[in-house]
Amino acid sequence: MTRRKNAFTLIELLVVISIIALLMSILMPALSRVRKQAQSVACMSRLKSWGLMYKLYTDDYNGSFPLGWGRNDVDQWMVAMRSFYNDDWDMLLCPTATRLVLGAGDTATWKAWTRTIGGRAYIGSYGNNSWTDNMSADRGDRRKEWFWKTTQNLSQRENPSTIPVLGDSTWHDAWPRHTDAPVSSPLAFAYGDQGTTNEMNHFCIDRHNGWTNLMFADWSVRHVGLKELWTLKWHRAFEVNGPWTTRGGVTGNDWPQWLRKYKDY
Repeated sequence: MTRRKNAFTLIELLVVISIIALLMSILMPALSRVRKQAQSVACMSRLKSWGLMYKLYTDDYNGSFPLGWGRNDVDQWMVAMRSFYNDDWDMLLCPTATRLVLGAGDTATWKAWTRTIGGRAYIGSYGNNSWTDNMSADRGDRRKEWFWKTTQNLSQRENPSTIPVLGDSTWHDAWPRHTDAPVSSPLAFAYGDQGTTNEMNHFCIDRHNGWTNLMFADWSVRHVGLKELWTLKWHRAFEVNGPWTTRGGVTGNDWPQWLRKYKDY
């Protein structure tokens, strides 16, 4: 009587490999979704920490937001509040965008900007709504009365939960306007200082599957639909029913192809 060898046949091995490959093809998309969801949750957690830091900062300065521009940029938000995040540089980064951008022609949707101030290279993938800056004079066509400046400037008719302060961005600051047009493709708006035209596109980036994460002037944090960005109160004269909102007359076909699948506002 011959004893059977304890070994797999070639057919058995091929069957096992096929089953593993099938399971991997099923599980990989699910694992990718889970990973992206975890990154979005981590992003929101960091922005909640920024909400606390902004609260502490404004409490220390009689409600004033950082100056933002001037004195060789040492009043930019990430410099002004450095003592609050205690050089924990990961706090400047959305977990989906940690690779450093390569240059002015590179895209920054999934990469981090860099800015050298006072000999220190700051690397991040969050940006502030520069209309919150505590500006005391006009800056070109950006009127001083449009800036929020301080938390005390929020009147009873203005809802702080609709005023963005900080969030996912391709540059560390931006001045969105209700007339800003979305770009033709999600990677069309390069990183860096793009002037003052169409700067909503610093924030209109598809890092979280049709959503972006923002922290608001009541220090709350939430997902914001990409088209919803045009309905928020970025500055004091911002028209929340402007030309890129449903109330302002925009239709689905007016949006670039990459944005049409997302919810209208």
